[in-house]
Amino acid sequence: MIVRGRNRKDAWWIPHAVLGLLSVYTLAPLLLLFFNAFKSNNDIVTAPVAPPKSLDFSYLKNAMVQIHFFQAMGVTFIITGCSLFLLVVISSLAAWVMVRLKSRFSSVLYLVFAASMLIPFQSLMYPLLNEFSSLGLKNMPGLVIMYSGFGMSMSVFLYHGFIKSVPQSLEEAATIDGANIFQMFFRVVFPLLKGTTVTVVILNGMWIWNDYLLPFLVIGNSDGVKTLTLELYFAKLTSGQYGNPWELIFPAVLVTILPILVAYVFLQKYIIAGVANGAVKG
Repeated sequence: MIVRGRNRKDAWWIPHAVLGLLSVYTLAPLLLLFFNAFKSNNDIVTAPVAPPKSLDFSYLKNAMVQIHFFQAMGVTFIITGCSLFLLVVISSLAAWVMVRLKSRFSSVLYLVFAASMLIPFQSLMYPLLNEFSSLGLKNMPGLVIMYSGFGMSMSVFLYHGFIKSVPQSLEEAATIDGANIFQMFFRVVFPLLKGTTVTVVILNGMWIWNDYLLPFLVIGNSDGVKTLTLELYFAKLTSGQYGNPWELIFPAVLVTILPILVAYVFLQKYIIAGVANGAVKG
């Protein structure tokens, strides 16, 4: 028994080594991206995994000019912000109503939301685009509506799980004090959903910010109305007629993902807590 206990103590390094290898495997693409964002096209081709000889920011500046960084970031920020606002408000209200009704209809409706997470976008792509085109919504407002609809199922699922743990007595006390239904929700219930709300914002925000397919299908090559991913794609097309312009692609990808990556690093603890609350509570 003593020998067996010693063997377990001596093997403490095995899970740490496995986790270390997984961390290196996960961070390797980001490290490779960072290295090559400061190198010329020849250096990237000849030594793609080698660190840069110096931090030459001229490649980043050129990439920001080529993809119209600040204009595209403004468009991306507007689309992401409006989509997240609709997602948070509508999904939280819908989940709250489904939890408080406690009827067969609300249970079936919740199952419909949960099941819709399994439906791939590709199966709805062409009929959805045809419908939005007939309504004149193949533009930024239409794109916002699409993002809000596709992100609704997961958001409702997360909010529904956490709202079950919110005491209904708080809402009854607000009603006695004269609050209407919207005051009751936004002043009493919604502040308690902070962790879940941050989770919904970050998960959906990362998806919307980095998405390429839906903006390409909806707004395409509209002048002055391109997201960062679209600007990156069209800049690559115009600059890569005679090969891949790696000295543009790597720094452009870096500046494109940097804002949402920084937000994720600072808010990751809320994501973990929110997912755990939404999946376990209730």
